[in-house]
Amino acid sequence: MSHVEESIEVRVPVRTAYNQWTQFESFPEFMEGVERVEQKNGTLTHWVTKVAGAEREFDARITEQIPDERVAWTTVDGEAKQAGVVTFHRLDDSTTKVMLQMDHDPEGATDTVGDKLGVVRHRVKGDLKRFKEFIEKRGAETGAWRGQV
Repeated sequence: MSHVEESIEVRVPVRTAYNQWTQFESFPEFMEGVERVEQKNGTLTHWVTKVAGAEREFDARITEQIPDERVAWTTVDGEAKQAGVVTFHRLDDSTTKVMLQMDHDPEGATDTVGDKLGVVRHRVKGDLKRFKEFIEKRGAETGAWRGQV
């Protein structure tokens, strides 16, 4: 397993950042390689990704969700093996630190080489930067799910 940890400060209140992150179906708008995310129920999502021409599908289960604090997940079915957590830290009334930690298991030679070259870390960093641009430009979330898991 490989570990990735990245964070970014966004100029929106913690509630806004958290609410947007719970809108999984909007992830293709700022996550590179994510083609589609379907919310199957309150804790199950189905992902379709395309990276370096290889399409993958997998299911991920939300294992913990605490409003304005954290969303944790693990894959449960499909080709990708990963688990992670995104935490939200109030810096002041209008600034939030978003921290993503993820463990992933590279599959095959291509994934292993890419992992050694830091491809996943670079992608996560870019995704967080695009999330920042997305939410700061909007100034408000596209929706919210305030339930707790």
